Amino acid sequence: MKATMRAVVAEDYGPPETLEVAEIPVPRPGPGQVQVRVRASAINPGELRMLAGGPRAIAPLSFPHVVGGDFAGTVTELGSDVTRFAVGDEIFGLGLPRSVIGLATQVASPPSLTTGTLAEYAVCEADTPGLEHRPAGLQADHASTLATVGLTALPLLRAGEFRRGDVVFVIGATGGVGGALLPLLAAAGVHVIATASAIDDGYVRGLGAGEIVDHHTGGTVDEVLRRYPRGVDAVVNLALPGDALADVARVIRAGGRLLNIVFPFHDPALFDGKDLEVETVFTAARPGDLDVLAQRALEGALPVTISRRYGLADGAQACVDLLREHTRGKLVVLCGELA
Repeated sequence: MKATMRAVVAEDYGPPETLEVAEIPVPRPGPGQVQVRVRASAINPGELRMLAGGPRAIAPLSFPHVVGGDFAGTVTELGSDVTRFAVGDEIFGLGLPRSVIGLATQVASPPSLTTGTLAEYAVCEADTPGLEHRPAGLQADHASTLATVGLTALPLLRAGEFRRGDVVFVIGATGGVGGALLPLLAAAGVHVIATASAIDDGYVRGLGAGEIVDHHTGGTVDEVLRRYPRGVDAVVNLALPGDALADVARVIRAGGRLLNIVFPFHDPALFDGKDLEVETVFTAARPGDLDVLAQRALEGALPVTISRRYGLADGAQACVDLLREHTRGKLVVLCGELA
């Protein structure tokens, strides 16, 4: 095996424009770890925002830092005490940087850690629900998009306790999580109302939305709220900052739910005296969750939502595009041959 590899690397905190594709040593697995030849890696906004330094108090990074957590790839080397996987296995999942092990423990237990997946090779912890075998028939690029968004959508479904016929308003439906959540809500018989711009109307309806609210036409807060539905059973916020949620809560029926995934989180005092349940929902992997997501993908219930594919040489640019341009669905970097 060669000694070095290409990877998308940050040398310090900063904007995505400071990322570069560099030649660095190939990571080797230690006890309980697997080395993976990465085939595809999907980018998530959260991992790029960590590089901006905002959450460094709770999620400090060490540098140089290889970007990326979601992936699909082939096991190429085993550390000692690994029995769950074998060399040649096709696997997929997610990992967080080793320096944020406290945060990783919230996502999966045992924690799912990685050396960074926007790279030719990555090392991951083997014994974690954040990694799973990739079934035959599920393409690597599709599999690479499932972990973070799917492991956010499933906890939202559990927290919402949605029933057939419920009306759920999803804010920020065109992003990666929306691409997983909307089809799962629709499959559960939920009537989905989603925000989207006019150019994304067809895309969001194709994911399962029954109605669309165009949230890009501007206006005051009251004017925007007048375009929102009223009396919905729940709002799922995938886009707005916490301080905007008090206004959004006005569209929820008494006794309804407001579910949020967006950092910085809301101040609970904003909802004092209101007759609704408000909950921040975190990405989390239970044993078997990735198998569920893979099966739903094979059935067509979780469609491919990849809007752009990049080669590894353009991996840094892919990170810039994700944060600086209007995107829908997922951006995927192809780090090796697909199968």
